[in-house]
Parts: sequence; C-alpha cells; structure tokens
Amino acid sequence: MCKIFISDAHLKNETDGNYRFLLDFLAGLPEKTDTLFILGDLFEFWIGYPEVPFRHYLPVLEQLRLLHEKGVGIIYFEGNHDFHMGPFFEETLNARVLSGPAIFELDGKKVYLCHGDQINTADHGYRLLRFLLHNRLTRAIIPMVPPFVASYIAERMGRASRKNHDTRRIKWDYPAILREFASARFREGCDAVIVGHFHLPLLEQTSDGRARTLLSLGDWINHFTYGEWSNGAFSLKQYKP
Repeated sequence: MCKIFISDAHLKNETDGNYRFLLDFLAGLPEKTDTLFILGDLFEFWIGYPEVPFRHYLPVLEQLRLLHEKGVGIIYFEGNHDFHMGPFFEETLNARVLSGPAIFELDGKKVYLCHGDQINTADHGYRLLRFLLHNRLTRAIIPMVPPFVASYIAERMGRASRKNHDTRRIKWDYPAILREFASARFREGCDAVIVGHFHLPLLEQTSDGRARTLLSLGDWINHFTYGEWSNGAFSLKQYKP
C-alpha cells in the first residue's frame, strides 16, 4: 500500500494555479493509496464552525470526500493557518484530526509527524500567538464570530506573516533547525521525522546501523512537492501538471 503526505498548499481561490493543481493531484492519487496525511496549512485560512463557512473551499472538500468514499483514510494535522477544524472533517470525512505531533508505525518503523510550527523554539512571538489562537477559549468564541469577520482578520494576519517570511529565513537556518530537531527524535527511538510548515523540500537519509529519514514536505505554492511511503521507503516527489 501507499501513503501520501502533503502540506502547505495555502489554498485561497479555486481559480488559482496551485488550487487547480492540487485538485488534479488528489483526483489522480495512485489506486494503492490507503492513507492521505495532511500536515497542516492546506488552506490559507480555516477555523472550524458548525457548518462549512468558506464556500470557496467546497471543490477541495468534495475531492477529499470522494477519496474518503474510495476508502482512503485522511489524517489531518492542524497547522498555523487551519485549526479548530470543526465537525466536517471528523463527521463527514471521518478524518482523524490532530492538534499536535503524533507518532505512527509504518511497517514496523516509528514515524514522527507534525506540522512543524512549534519546532523553532526561538520564535517566541509566534509561539505566543499560537497559544492564543489554539486555546479552548478561542474555540468556544468561534461560533459567535461571523465568518466574514474571521476571514478579514485572517487576511490581515496572513499579509503580515508573508512580509516577515523572508526575514525569518535570513534570521534562522531552517535546515539546521530541522536536523537538530530530527536528531533529538531519532535519539528517542524514531526512525523518521516528517514535517511541513517550513516550505522547504528536503529529504535526508542517514544510517548509523539503523536507517533514519528526515522529510520536509515543501509546499504547493512554489515547489508542488509531496512525500510518499511505498515499498518500505520514503521518497520526496514533485507534481508536474
């Protein structure tokens, strides 16, 4: 069987190229795919309401529903742009939604998965923002806020975040941060670490008597990269329309 890993599409409008490419990619997943792991930020913004509040996401939600009907399991790790996912994912898609890291066993290998936004412990400003957005009080307030208001706030925050993105890349050595994080997980007994968030496609495989894999998934904005587990091995692939 085959397992697919994607992250960071940051979908906005269905007319955008990355949105169309992702729809085509999901529709064409290998027949042997049994699980789709979404490691956060599939959407530019999603925050859960009792009903689906953002109509421009209906095409990708429909594609996920079709995958579910075909028997593909969906495991969704909340990101920093999509969280408090709401009932659609768990009830309609029967997806497993995770708010933080988790370890899965794939053919006897311990695989650590997370979105990745908590890896850089030096980014104190973001960690405070994450705490405010992800806590239970925020979740309780969501149904009281009209979706258009939430979308407006998210757009302003997203614009500010994109402006700071290049600054963060200069300030921090992301590959080094990922390697250090992965090494700590390897010492804890994990065989592989898979992350999103950094928009950095990276596959590093080492062996010290035991094979180890670090896989950073890249994104669906510039790279159109994804991870695959098949025939007992991880690979980093690029979608080409």
